[in-house]
Amino acid sequence: MFEHNHVANFEQAVLPHLDAAYNLARWLTRNEQDAEDVVQEAYLRAFRFFAGFRGGDARAWLMQIVRTTCYTWLRANRPLQEAAEFDENLCPTDSRTPNPEEVVLQNDNGNLLRKALQMLPPNFREVLILRELEGMPYREIAEITGMPAGTVMSSLSRARGRLRQALTALMNVDTVSGLRRTEAVNT
Repeated sequence: MFEHNHVANFEQAVLPHLDAAYNLARWLTRNEQDAEDVVQEAYLRAFRFFAGFRGGDARAWLMQIVRTTCYTWLRANRPLQEAAEFDENLCPTDSRTPNPEEVVLQNDNGNLLRKALQMLPPNFREVLILRELEGMPYREIAEITGMPAGTVMSSLSRARGRLRQALTALMNVDTVSGLRRTEAVNT
């Protein structure tokens, strides 16, 4: 009887947050299959330790487990990921001329935003995803990340600034690429 109640309580408290858990894992791992693996491992851990959950916000509790599982997975599978920040001077843009379909996709604001988010370090991506996409309050983000609420707010401010810089850089690259294509067509 206890086992059945344990499973039912777990399902009721934790399963509704599966999409949010996957969303965070996908943005941190940058890969759909890896995110699925991380979420599966996180849910196994959450189920294993659910007896120790003392109520409160199950979403924040779960997201903390997903975050920890994700960083553990990243350290084991991609140990150099955090060391390699994107530098557009080191990584020149693709000089080939894209086909019309690629041009449409590149100019899509959603794609630009996704590209810009991918350029951010994981700690900045994490606070942006939790706040802007998941709509979590600072208090919950602080609980999940283990940071004080003031640090969450300053990290979020820095993350937004870096996101603006990344978007500006991407839009400038698209503008320059578009001008080059126009010049090539006109000659």
